[in-house]
Amino acid sequence: MGQLAKGSKKLLNAWAFYDWANSVYSLVIASAIFPIYYQALFKTAGIETVTIFGGAIRSTPLISYTTAAAFLMVSFISPLLSGIADYVGNKKAFMRFFCYLGALSCIGLYFFDLDRIVISLLFYFLGLVGFWGSLVFYNSYLPDVAHIEQQDRISAKGYSLGYIGSVVLLLFNLLMVMKPELFGLGEGDAASMKAMQISFITVGVWWIAFSQYSFYYLPKGVSSGHRVTRKILFNGFKELRGVYRSLSENIKLKRYLAAFFVYSMAVQTVMLVATYFGEQEIAWGGNDEKTIGLIVSILIIQLVAVVGATITSRSSERFGNIPTLIVINGIWVLICIIAYFIETPIQFYMTAGIVGLVMGGIQALSRSTYSKFLPETTETTSYFSFYDVAEKIGIVIGMLVYGIIDQVTGSMRNSILFLVTFFVIGVILLLRVPRKNNK
Repeated sequence: MGQLAKGSKKLLNAWAFYDWANSVYSLVIASAIFPIYYQALFKTAGIETVTIFGGAIRSTPLISYTTAAAFLMVSFISPLLSGIADYVGNKKAFMRFFCYLGALSCIGLYFFDLDRIVISLLFYFLGLVGFWGSLVFYNSYLPDVAHIEQQDRISAKGYSLGYIGSVVLLLFNLLMVMKPELFGLGEGDAASMKAMQISFITVGVWWIAFSQYSFYYLPKGVSSGHRVTRKILFNGFKELRGVYRSLSENIKLKRYLAAFFVYSMAVQTVMLVATYFGEQEIAWGGNDEKTIGLIVSILIIQLVAVVGATITSRSSERFGNIPTLIVINGIWVLICIIAYFIETPIQFYMTAGIVGLVMGGIQALSRSTYSKFLPETTETTSYFSFYDVAEKIGIVIGMLVYGIIDQVTGSMRNSILFLVTFFVIGVILLLRVPRKNNK
């Protein structure tokens, strides 16, 4: 098959469809089913801590540390591998590798058990690395497949497809968990736990199966004809330094990256802790009500995010990318202030709806804005690796600050309120981005 022309509808759809394939991980594994299953294992066993590497540790810090370690790993390997991909010209092979690594690790979560906690956490760790690792190469394809005037819309379309696809699979998995007898799994808590384990398999199968459409049409990359040598192995860090040095010549990109780094800390932190905040700070009335309430909140966020990504795309076309991002960050400020005061389920649902509206928008627009600001170069993977590293380091810092404030003050509400600072600084930095000859 000949390579599709840049900007062609089929190529754009193939690129965006990878969001449909891989977003089931972020919803089912990161946000919904796995967290419930993980906590249920400890509750069923009647314990709060496990012994790992000779020390006892509680369930929540254990999974938090594993998550942080995975983000740090991605931050390290993405520049390493992206440089190789640019030099050798096979970014699709790297994207496929991380896709399969993540998907097969999700399937491995079927065997997650406290008795073999180390290997279980390894599956979780590799699943996270696979998901975020594949995104480095997926995002880097955007300027390769879409013309600059197409990038906002196709980026938003990708996020929208991801939200819809992940909700479809989540609803199927929830039916299986809540009504296991309909699937021949029996009744009771044990049957529901088995259904959760099977849901991990469905994520892996879904991810691999639907990614094939993207892999079929996406270009391999521009080959340089070179093999990977020891010198080339570390070419990624050289490329990363080159990207960093190039920022001094591109003030627009430099200032935008600074703003993105700051406000992304807060956005990603809110997304990672929202479920835990709802679990601890909202008066649900009972465990069943709490579980259903949290899942409903997740679904609200996912569904509204589809609308948010589309509205943001249209707004950026009319008002420009930077002004739109400034307004969205202002809305995030209000969300954090409101979250400090909410106590009832209905208040949490309403806040979740607003979060969904701006979550989808800020992610899609941040990605396409960065793509627009890139210099004319074929080595887009290294630039997106830099973008990815900035985002991941921001997540680690944001989660650390959030955890320290929570620990010192004894309240997650104070931590949420403190995130206002990041969004305000983000607005100030966005105001400093030059907008001459740019929307």
